[in-house]
Amino acid sequence: MSTYITSDCINCGACEPECPNDAISEGEEIYVIDTTLCTECVGFYDTEACQAVCPVECCLPNPEHREEEPDLAQKAILLHPEDGELKARIASNDYPSRFRT
Repeated sequence: MSTYITSDCINCGACEPECPNDAISEGEEIYVIDTTLCTECVGFYDTEACQAVCPVECCLPNPEHREEEPDLAQKAILLHPEDGELKARIASNDYPSRFRT
């Protein structure tokens, strides 16, 4: 699943710079997450970076857009084709993921 930002968002912007995929942007009223770019930080962090910095905890897994860890890892590789370290971590199955905590 990709993460989404609920209407509880206070528009603080803390989440945007934390996203390794540039999936977060300012919407009309609240920040939004592009599901095509969100990997739930699989391959980068063991928790979702946006949720970790959100003061109101409004960044949540989206039950309407479910994705499995292997798919998110492959999406991360597609989004970062130049990142050899990411590719090596995923190939060795030794990468951070919220699914492994």
